[in-house]
Amino acid sequence: MKVPLSWLREYVEIDLSNEELAHRLTMAGLEVGGITVVGANWENVFVGYVEKVEHHPNADRLSLVTVDIGKDHITAVCGAPNVAVGQRVAFALPGAIMLNPETGEYQQLKAAKIRGVTSQGMVCSEKELGLGDDHTGILVLEGDVPIGAPMADYFGDVVLELEPTTNRPDWLSVLGVAHEVAALTRQRVSEPVGDYLEEGKPIKDQVDIRVEDTDLALRYTASLVTGVKIGPSPQWMQERLVKSGQRPINNIVDITNYVMLEYGQPLHAFDYGKLEKKSVLVRRSRPEEGLVTLDGENRQLSSEMLVIADDQRAIGLAGVMGGLNTEMTDETTAVLLESAKFDAVNIRRTATKLRLRSEASTRFERDLNGELASIALRRATALILQLAGGKAAKGIIDLDAREVHKAKIRLTLERVEKVLGMCFDMKEVLEIFIALGFKCETQGEKAVQVELPYWRSDVSIEDDLVEELARVKGYDNIPTTSLRERIPPRRKQPMLDLRENVRDLLAMIGMQETISHSLVGVDSLQQARVLEADGEILALANPMTPEHSYLRTSLVSNALRTVGFNLRHSEHNLRLFEIGKVYIPQGSGLPKEREMVVGVFCGDSAGLSWTEEQRKLDFFDSKGTLEVVLEALGLQPKFRGTEVGLLQPGRTAEVLVEGQRIGIVGEVHPEVLAGFDIEDEKMALFELDLEELLPHFEQNTRRFIGLSRFPGSYRDLGLVVDVDVAAVRIKEIIERHPLVVWASVFDIYTGDELPEGKSSLAFRIQFQSNHGTLKTETVNEAQKVILSDLERETGAQLRG
Repeated sequence: MKVPLSWLREYVEIDLSNEELAHRLTMAGLEVGGITVVGANWENVFVGYVEKVEHHPNADRLSLVTVDIGKDHITAVCGAPNVAVGQRVAFALPGAIMLNPETGEYQQLKAAKIRGVTSQGMVCSEKELGLGDDHTGILVLEGDVPIGAPMADYFGDVVLELEPTTNRPDWLSVLGVAHEVAALTRQRVSEPVGDYLEEGKPIKDQVDIRVEDTDLALRYTASLVTGVKIGPSPQWMQERLVKSGQRPINNIVDITNYVMLEYGQPLHAFDYGKLEKKSVLVRRSRPEEGLVTLDGENRQLSSEMLVIADDQRAIGLAGVMGGLNTEMTDETTAVLLESAKFDAVNIRRTATKLRLRSEASTRFERDLNGELASIALRRATALILQLAGGKAAKGIIDLDAREVHKAKIRLTLERVEKVLGMCFDMKEVLEIFIALGFKCETQGEKAVQVELPYWRSDVSIEDDLVEELARVKGYDNIPTTSLRERIPPRRKQPMLDLRENVRDLLAMIGMQETISHSLVGVDSLQQARVLEADGEILALANPMTPEHSYLRTSLVSNALRTVGFNLRHSEHNLRLFEIGKVYIPQGSGLPKEREMVVGVFCGDSAGLSWTEEQRKLDFFDSKGTLEVVLEALGLQPKFRGTEVGLLQPGRTAEVLVEGQRIGIVGEVHPEVLAGFDIEDEKMALFELDLEELLPHFEQNTRRFIGLSRFPGSYRDLGLVVDVDVAAVRIKEIIERHPLVVWASVFDIYTGDELPEGKSSLAFRIQFQSNHGTLKTETVNEAQKVILSDLERETGAQLRG
């Protein structure tokens, strides 16, 4: 929102410097993103009077213009078609800094010979001055501006570039900003007058207006002016519009834009003569209905969109943009002016679906106060009579479906002190609220009842009023005090604790975290083999791209895409993980959200190194990472072979904690990798379901076990077992013995020396006691028990 200070000062007195005003507004919540000084480069630009216009002797389309700038008479070459004797113009002398319309850059003007004639200056267009985009002709000044006066003294300005928050639609208007300035400086706002003579026939006799869908059009007002004359708006209005970022069009359209910027209430003008049967119906769009909007685009409408229609067709898209079929033209002689309150959510959905954002929709989306409609309507009608002539019909149409009641909120000084930690006296409270335009009624010495003004729609509860006091007082003026209330105890968040623990552990191990989009394409899920043939998946109603059409049901596809992207950019040694939510459909309701973690390993184990032997990261790197993470969480993971379409058979295991499956680990199937353009690479992967892991994490209680003071004893056992006996099963049986501290596989052998279907597993075992040094006989006896258990349960034999 651009607000020229010259316009703002029309409503409120400002004694602050530009920088101080910007600071005060920003500290009150209305951020000033920038300050633009219009005319900062106009040191050699003056108001000139065109005395003579002659044809250029060597060019048909150029003129020689003699301009009086007060102290001198200067001749310049000019190509503008609208230059004429008697005009007051902006004239730049050599040395002036002008905007080059062709390059868009500022350049210093120099005297130049053009087609044999020396030009000692330039008659400026509004674009060359930086006032607008029009470069089709020179800027013609209106009024009795003194000849020879510096342009900066009469047309220079300061423009505040504001960034309003979404809850304050009043800040999208000059008057709204004026009320804010008045509150901060304890001034009063002088609002414009909207009174006018009603000399025409009653409006109800000239147009039939009905609202069919009152849930979307909560209030609809209209006025009618006949006998208007379309033409350019006056210079003062054009100047304000240009400085505010609007392009002047004609007096009627400019007035609607001007009042929208002034009050924050969008309006629209229809050519009354083009209305079929002089009727207006506010309704939802009909099936297969279309509308060519003012930008020339043919819009296909849907049934939830609200339109303004006459007896035959849609003539406007409510709250967004008018239709080309009723736009203002030079032949327009009667104007039907519309001002309304439309449903904010519907306007936002319509603008989003059609990808049609406008100044009007931006304001309607923020839920304007319905009281604005009639006030802005009367103001715009008065300006039309002033600047375009004509007669206003008697009365206005006002169809109001709201339950109208003045919002009144009670505030106590006790609440103010409790929220802000500082005391306000009633005098200061009343002073601030009155400055903000609120009506106040005191209720004793410690309470006040506040009635909201017509331009505010964001205040609804007592604490909103407390915020207003804090803003206007200044957040930097609120003292820092200790909390008076007891600090509430921290609420346990087990899932958050688990997620952060897993994230920290994976990062400490040396993995890098990635973050991917929650939206995926169905092809990506199918390529990763994580979507069952008849599996459900939740589709977006309005996807931006095919690659972002569905809510992901797994993190795996995004992880594989990330690896593929990095490999294509010469990053070959990857240890990546992602923690995020997946979305599992549940019938017609909301999807079930599950916290998952996925990790991928690809490349060489040692990176670039001449001291270590290189090998490819594989199943055991992924499995070892999981063991470290889960054991650090105080859990004892187990692994059991399984088959998953995503992973290679024989190199896949499910992860178990206390017998319950919490995830999978394995090497990705080459066909899956090929689907993601990953060739000639080995990749290991793990996936954990944090929702399944959480109960074990919550129930886990660690206890300290002291270290034994006595030495341990080590034995190596070579066992011959069937090839289908898992090493983890052997390990569990060995570690079951009370004297065994741990057991670990250090060799696996299969070959001709063993019978067919057999393999040899070698384990190193540590025996230790907390009660004394173990004797050889004790260890031998323990070993016999272990071998007996192994033979009975797995058929294992001691290798000779």
